[in-house]
Amino acid sequence: MKRAYKGFLCLLMAGMLAGMGGCTHVLDTVISAKETRTPTPTEGPVAETDGIHQEYYFKQLTADEKRTYRQLLEGILAFEDEIHVTDTDNDAIDKAYRALLKDHQEIFWVHNGKTYYKTIAKSRTVFMPSYGYDQEGSESVQVYMEQAYQQVISLLPESAGTYDMVRTVYDYVIGNTEYVVNEDDQNIAGVFAKGQAVCAGYAGAVQYLLERLGVESIYVSGDTKMSSGGHAWNIVNIEGDYYYVDATNGDQPDLLGLDGTVPLYDHLAPFPEEYNKICWPDEEFTLPVCSSVDYNYYVMNGNCFSSYDWDSLYSYFTSQIDQGLHLIRFKYSDADSYQTAYTELVVNGRIEEIARYYMDVQGIPQVEYHYSNMDDLLTLYVLM
Repeated sequence: MKRAYKGFLCLLMAGMLAGMGGCTHVLDTVISAKETRTPTPTEGPVAETDGIHQEYYFKQLTADEKRTYRQLLEGILAFEDEIHVTDTDNDAIDKAYRALLKDHQEIFWVHNGKTYYKTIAKSRTVFMPSYGYDQEGSESVQVYMEQAYQQVISLLPESAGTYDMVRTVYDYVIGNTEYVVNEDDQNIAGVFAKGQAVCAGYAGAVQYLLERLGVESIYVSGDTKMSSGGHAWNIVNIEGDYYYVDATNGDQPDLLGLDGTVPLYDHLAPFPEEYNKICWPDEEFTLPVCSSVDYNYYVMNGNCFSSYDWDSLYSYFTSQIDQGLHLIRFKYSDADSYQTAYTELVVNGRIEEIARYYMDVQGIPQVEYHYSNMDDLLTLYVLM
């Protein structure tokens, strides 16, 4: 969940760090003032779309920033060492580049790189990206990206709706990624080629796959109460309403000793008022408001309770056990009911009544059970 993002000015030339939710180290800024003759950057009308990507952040830029965005994207796609842009406003160039990296997860070869640029004339700037892959290396990673997309397609049910696509991508990224800091941890190459990444890689992979499926998905960078280093997640559009999707926090294999392929659904369309207390976005760009709970996992599956009642909770447990389930999870929609349920089950020991029922059904003389809880999201887990 950590990221390194820092910028500073040096004399009349600005350096900008390009990490979008990265997690490993503070990137260095290098500035050069070498004078040289340079070609004129591509000019003419600025395309409002590239015809492929959603480019949510591009739409929030000024006309000059949009031109810079297009010039940078063109140069990065061509693996140019020096990209000539017409804008000489360092802050505007920084903003255009940050928008570009949020919108375009597929240009992974710059997402972990150091970035620097130099102003060499009043009418233009030379922007110099640092590439983590050359063109041949990037093509090898793109093979893995395509394989992942095809695997997701094969996992979708027939006539899959938007929610099916979101949940399938969420499950896939969690099931195939381990939270590990490495040289590709901030980009989708870490997820698809190595199966290892941090929050920026998780969120980037979710956006990449959902965008290919035609689902509106926005990469979000910000901060979280769980880490001092920042965080990254997604906002997705499901049937006209926006929801948070946080695959990184959905991947917690240490909870109850679960293996890494078992996702936690607490962070798949969580209640917005709860999620907003633990994660908050950067304020540079505006974001859609998340307010609905219709596609919250617990709401959809009937295990979100509006008030505490032991008989209702016991009935829910026994029905789950009767179905052969060993992992039982549920949520409350208000903090008081959640706290009452936790106190009754854990502090007062009524969870033992559940354990005895489980032993009777299984015909065993004893059972080892585990429980866990998420106070922020008002959820409880019991594993028999």
